[in-house]
Amino acid sequence: MAVPKNRTSKARRDKRRAQWRAKFKPAGYSICPNCQEPKLPHRVCPHCGFYRERKVLSLEEY
Repeated sequence: MAVPKNRTSKARRDKRRAQWRAKFKPAGYSICPNCQEPKLPHRVCPHCGFYRERKVLSLEEY
């Protein structure tokens, strides 16, 4: 039977476990304060182009 030569550190062990958990946890959404559409947190709103109540992208209406 194989025996590990060195002990696995807590940081390395927890990084491995965090990656496994991230696959099954759904992404959390927040509401855009400008247009009230769902968006990913800490990102520009894809619907209106605002981030933190400031116009960042100019989106053309089709």
